[in-house]
Amino acid sequence: MLHRGQESTDGTGGGELTVPMAWLYAEYIADELLRTGDLMPPTSFEFRAGRDALALTIFLSDTDGELSGIRVVSQLETWLSLTAYDQPWQDWVREHMARRAAEAVESGGPAPDLELATAAWRWLEETELLAPDLDAVPGGGPVPGEDDGPKVWTPAWRLGLPLGHLAIHLF
Repeated sequence: MLHRGQESTDGTGGGELTVPMAWLYAEYIADELLRTGDLMPPTSFEFRAGRDALALTIFLSDTDGELSGIRVVSQLETWLSLTAYDQPWQDWVREHMARRAAEAVESGGPAPDLELATAAWRWLEETELLAPDLDAVPGGGPVPGEDDGPKVWTPAWRLGLPLGHLAIHLF
């Protein structure tokens, strides 16, 4: 992303490239966690949903703006608690995205990390994936000819969040 006439990462200005390192690093960590868990093919939409949900969790939980390699292991418990089934993750994401957006407006500088996080969040909210119906009647069994039983269209984040949570457990 080229931001003309705004500060670069070294503060010299002049329209240099501002690299969204915080988002890229969060996405890298999420990608590695999911690949290590080997839960689904990396080319699938399900993988993308898990990666984006996990990357948002990692990015937004980094309050100091300094994700470091050493701290990744110490953050696993935090990410597990944020992605747990009984937590209002989507509300947490909305609140933290709004806070980051307000900070970006106050600083007046480019926010390429936030732009990428916003795009990921928009995709997770607006994209629906066909997934097993986890609310189906227990004991109903699969319908003949279907491999996994009844399926429903669900927002991508509802599928990606538990995949990300499971990937952390498997790590």
